[in-house]
Amino acid sequence: MNIKKHIPNFLTLLNLFCGCIAVVFIAEFKFDIAFYFVCLGIFFDFFDGFFARKFGVAGPLGVQLDSLADMVTSGVAPGFVMFKILLKLEDQIQVCNGCDPNMALGFNYYALLPYLGFIITLGACYRLANFNIDTRQSDSFIGLPTPANALFIMSLPLISVPFIDNQWVLLVITLLSAYVMNAEIPLFSLKIKNFSFQKYKLQIGFLVASIVMIVTLQFLAIPLIILTYVLLSVLNNILAKK
Repeated sequence: MNIKKHIPNFLTLLNLFCGCIAVVFIAEFKFDIAFYFVCLGIFFDFFDGFFARKFGVAGPLGVQLDSLADMVTSGVAPGFVMFKILLKLEDQIQVCNGCDPNMALGFNYYALLPYLGFIITLGACYRLANFNIDTRQSDSFIGLPTPANALFIMSLPLISVPFIDNQWVLLVITLLSAYVMNAEIPLFSLKIKNFSFQKYKLQIGFLVASIVMIVTLQFLAIPLIILTYVLLSVLNNILAKK
């Protein structure tokens, strides 16, 4: 029995397991613990592909299994987080306005807003399916990868920024999240194959800046790093065309 060929798939299943646990903690509004489990799942997601290539056992089963696991960890979990944040804000607004939080949906259309958070899950699902058949994304990405988007969304309830308490801002973030995952925006590759600063100065500069932000800003660094990555990629594409 060849144990090596099962290691990548086992790591993929650990990714899925972490995503399932994250969903449980999200249901209990324990966003910090859920965040760490999503991070752990993304860690396993990175190394399943690494070991599949190293052992020469990459195959169609691993590709499909990887996307199915990512669908939970990087699709369902962030969508559920946005749902819970919006639901919590909706309950607070109703209480402040003297409304009954248990009002029937037929008389309170605003109660439907939290469910729009699952647009993130729909966007992730479409991206994962499209990624499996898009041969252009072997070395770099087109559109924001679902793990990066998941980290962005999962970090929102952990940071203290005024606009996070605005449901309309969160809905805009939800729509932008689904869009950026599927947009035709080439993102520069983070793979550094040699230590040529001249060739990889963008990647090296971004990684150094990311480390500095994590050390100084902690959780706030996560969305800032993702935004910086997308904006730098857009700027790099514009300069490359010139």
